[in-house]
Amino acid sequence: MKVLLIGGAGYVGSVLTEELLERGYSVKIFDRFYYGDKGIEKFRDRVEIIAGDMREMKPEILEEVGAVVNIGGLSNDPTAEYNPKANYEMNTLATKLSAELCKKAGVKRYVFASSCSIYDVGVKDEEKDIIFDETAKVSPKAAYSSSKYEAEKILLSMKDKDFSPVILRKGTIYGFSYRMRYDLVVNTFVKDALTKGYITPFYGGEMWRPLVDIRDVAKAYILCIEAEDEKVSGEIFNLVYRNFRISELALRVRSALKSIGIDIDIRPDYRYRGVRSYRVSGEKIKNRLGFIPAISVEESVIDMVEKIKKYNCMNFEDPVYYNIRWMRTLEKADQIIKITGKIF
Repeated sequence: MKVLLIGGAGYVGSVLTEELLERGYSVKIFDRFYYGDKGIEKFRDRVEIIAGDMREMKPEILEEVGAVVNIGGLSNDPTAEYNPKANYEMNTLATKLSAELCKKAGVKRYVFASSCSIYDVGVKDEEKDIIFDETAKVSPKAAYSSSKYEAEKILLSMKDKDFSPVILRKGTIYGFSYRMRYDLVVNTFVKDALTKGYITPFYGGEMWRPLVDIRDVAKAYILCIEAEDEKVSGEIFNLVYRNFRISELALRVRSALKSIGIDIDIRPDYRYRGVRSYRVSGEKIKNRLGFIPAISVEESVIDMVEKIKKYNCMNFEDPVYYNIRWMRTLEKADQIIKITGKIF
């Protein structure tokens, strides 16, 4: 079967592409290549690549496609807040467009990348500090989580016997990718440890966060592609390895690094700042599909350090590794080119 990955050259997409290829799937990647094509450089000769904007997706992109995984769009709060209009267009309206095209083309299975940030209650709302499952009432306010929630509702309303949407609400991801990111908490800790010799949990690390390794995320997507309709159609699944306080996460990262000869300090910053805090249950995907994320923070950190060196991802200040920095860099370049025209 051929699987279309919308956003397939990104942080998660490049890992998912490799996992699909290893399992014998054909892969078609539809991506605007905001962050270049390094993520798929290793296997570009084994995939079909279409460059384009997900907001302008055409029906022919779905030719010979048996399932779609939508991991495209803006992928965190800073980028969403930087341009809320583009965030809504990509995360909500483009999702609706691609789903409508799938229905017309007879592509039944559609897996959507949502986010556990939909559950965010903040550190000040201690009465709501509970473990949320997929039945919890939510009312996200942030641009990113709101756009994901709106897309979820659109997809679920489209479900019928010929269209099978599946929603994965992922925890904060950690782990190495060929399209690396250093703006995710565990990855940031590793980057800071390697560059500064210490890591800094903000707000004292008091907040809770559900986390999951990127390889477990890829495996969960594949499971949602392969599962029987009656188990996943129109369903929402939280995807989390464990819930951690950020302070505990810092200790685990330090312990993992110490085991490979890297000694670092933890220097908490107790000043108040806007932070997210929430905990979620991963029992539904375990009970319904038998899926249990297995890759620990410690294992992932050790693997990350090894591969950062192996694949030369050590230019830690390169803005391409940080979504919001790269968006600003691209916008600045675009403004200059509009004045100068072509460079050569």
